[in-house]
Amino acid sequence: MRAATATSPRYVTRPSLTRAGLVLGGSGVLLLITMLGAVAIGSVGVGFGDTAAILGKRLLALPIPVTWSPAAETIIFELRLPRVLTAMLVGGGLAMAGTVFQALLRNPMADPYIIGTAAGASLGAIIGILAPVLVPALAVGAGTAWLGLGMVQALAFAGGIGTVLLVYAVARGNGRVPVVTLLLTGYAVSSVLAAGVALLMFVSGRALGTIFGWLMGSLAGATWPGLAFAAPLLAASFALLLVRWRRLNLLLLGDDQAGHLGVEVEREKLVLTMLATLATSAAVAISGTIGFVGLVVPHLLRLGTGPDHRLLLPASILYGAALLALADLGARLAGGIPVGIVTALLGAPFFIWLLRRSRDLGRAATA
Repeated sequence: MRAATATSPRYVTRPSLTRAGLVLGGSGVLLLITMLGAVAIGSVGVGFGDTAAILGKRLLALPIPVTWSPAAETIIFELRLPRVLTAMLVGGGLAMAGTVFQALLRNPMADPYIIGTAAGASLGAIIGILAPVLVPALAVGAGTAWLGLGMVQALAFAGGIGTVLLVYAVARGNGRVPVVTLLLTGYAVSSVLAAGVALLMFVSGRALGTIFGWLMGSLAGATWPGLAFAAPLLAASFALLLVRWRRLNLLLLGDDQAGHLGVEVEREKLVLTMLATLATSAAVAISGTIGFVGLVVPHLLRLGTGPDHRLLLPASILYGAALLALADLGARLAGGIPVGIVTALLGAPFFIWLLRRSRDLGRAATA
């Protein structure tokens, strides 16, 4: 009961302009510093001055004299910049989707994968990985990119979207989708798909390493075409969800209260679910399943800024983007391990600390 009501304040108070300015301004500065550092630092150091000059000349067409080598410019633009921008896009998308699901389900333990996105995307990706192995005739098709995506990414994206549509259709009854039914249906469907994933891994043979790499989440394969595919989908999700902050605030009060205040509850829940799923599926398609970003960032920000989504949504995007870019930098410096390992190592202990702290504060308040 505590978990179900933790994000259900009786009233959503408006954040002060000072707090909003500090939160958004601080996150913007953090994001810029993170981007510059993540692009400059690597196995071949370029230098912060040269990195800033290269970015200024290439992105802003500033009249800066060239004092760097062509190799440095190639490293920055062909290798590191698409990877860092992909990390920021994926991190922002997962954090925003986690914020929406935590509000919709009124559960701070919700994350972007809670109703089956990860299981569906994983099954689709593994089918994409194994298809050329089991049917060699598909090998040519697997290497062909469509809108910047290969077969693995396309099937992962379709698997995430399709699974949530299936869960929503099964959970719907009498024109309504109760939260508990949606959660339980998502759990059941995810379990079935997870069994399919396990079966395919059992018969995967030499492709098992590739499958593990995708499941652990990695940004090593980030490319400009992949970024070009995911960016419009995520940008559209960002924009459409940001303008729905008031509806999210009202849904925190409960379905009945939100309906009395003029919200078309079931329609709005479907729209919000699909927008958050679109962002999650686009992110997963180009990065694999990266955990904890969509769980920890919204929860931490809600503790610091309150539940008002006019501030919580943009702050989640910015801090989620900075967090995943920093985690990916750590993964690169640690020898190129999957970034999902870094987010799990950092996110899980921190989240346990947050839960214990919330529990202690709750006990102190009721003592």
